[in-house]
Amino acid sequence: MESFPSTEGPAVLEDLVRSIRDNAAALSEIDGAIGDGDHGINMSKGFTMCAERLAGARYDLATGLTTLGTLLLGEIGGAMGPLYGTFFREMAKPAKGKEVIDGPLFQTMLQRAIDGVVALGGAHVGDKTLLDALAPANQAFATALVGGKTFDEALLTMGEAAEQGKESTRGLVAKVGRASRLGERSRGVLDAGAASCALILRSMEASMRRLLR
Repeated sequence: MESFPSTEGPAVLEDLVRSIRDNAAALSEIDGAIGDGDHGINMSKGFTMCAERLAGARYDLATGLTTLGTLLLGEIGGAMGPLYGTFFREMAKPAKGKEVIDGPLFQTMLQRAIDGVVALGGAHVGDKTLLDALAPANQAFATALVGGKTFDEALLTMGEAAEQGKESTRGLVAKVGRASRLGERSRGVLDAGAASCALILRSMEASMRRLLR
């Protein structure tokens, strides 16, 4: 069965930080259409703080994700700090103490992230939030595994579903958060949370596929 050592956590976290930093301006531009325009700035700030906190350290995947989540939860304001803080902290829990990360474990990690985000914010698929990228990505990953696909193949499917989910938010009306006040005027543009979530999942896809043995 394909897997990778949990001690390869730094490779996954470093790619996550790079992906958010490189796309910070684009995320803020997306957010500016129906939000405050600071999503990319805030995300980049939190991920950079995590990189600085972990610089030079040896850590496993669970530790890295927990550190990132804790910093986002405690240091980044607005709605996204708590949401992504919960996302990463919950994702880390099933991996704690595990020596290897395989497909079934990662699927559990994804599901825990979804459960945490839903419990915190009360949003659902179709509400024009990060869940519109996360939930279909998780479903695609789980379906691929059940269908006999390898971890590598399931990751590829996950990334594609995340992109499709992100794009689906163009046609949705925001039902939660500040953008919900715009009603129909929120239709026609991407949701910034779904965009950043797709970036995160695509980064994990690429990192983990490189690490698989």
